[in-house]
Amino acid sequence: MDLLEGIRSRASALKLGEPGPSPEHLEEILRAGLRAPDHGRLKPWRFVVLEGQAKSRLADAMAEMLRRRQPQATQAQLDAERAKTARAPTIVVVAARITRGKIPEIEQVCSVAAGVQNMFLAAHALGYGAMWKTGAAAYDPEVKTALGLLPEDHVVAMLYLGTLITPGTVVPHVLDDALIR
Repeated sequence: MDLLEGIRSRASALKLGEPGPSPEHLEEILRAGLRAPDHGRLKPWRFVVLEGQAKSRLADAMAEMLRRRQPQATQAQLDAERAKTARAPTIVVVAARITRGKIPEIEQVCSVAAGVQNMFLAAHALGYGAMWKTGAAAYDPEVKTALGLLPEDHVVAMLYLGTLITPGTVVPHVLDDALIR
């Protein structure tokens, strides 16, 4: 797939299913994330790959977070929170681990976000659909810890990957609305 065509045709999936990326394709997708601009060559990205039973770590952590934040949450609400991890066969939690020093924190987070976009494009080129999610769980220190991240790490994306069941819609954008002259 031509790069510019890939960019023009990429859209966030509405619904994903099995199969997720093969191990070889997943490695290509992760390597694409490493090719983002990285001021200072700090390598701020961290990837937590969750497939199969490993997704239950995230599901349990998300339900526990909801229970802490809303002690009155019903079992149905807790189950719905857990079910979010069933949106796709593969979830890659992408986080920024900040190195204190001369490179500003925002530049390190932006580097990781650029890496996520590379991962989106790589998944698209390989024939997979993707959804970029966050939500309260992405900012919760205990959820981060449950995933092996540090509480101060910035979760930039929970990248859901799988086979397209319902593709997203490519919405045309008019450059004139964004162009400042």
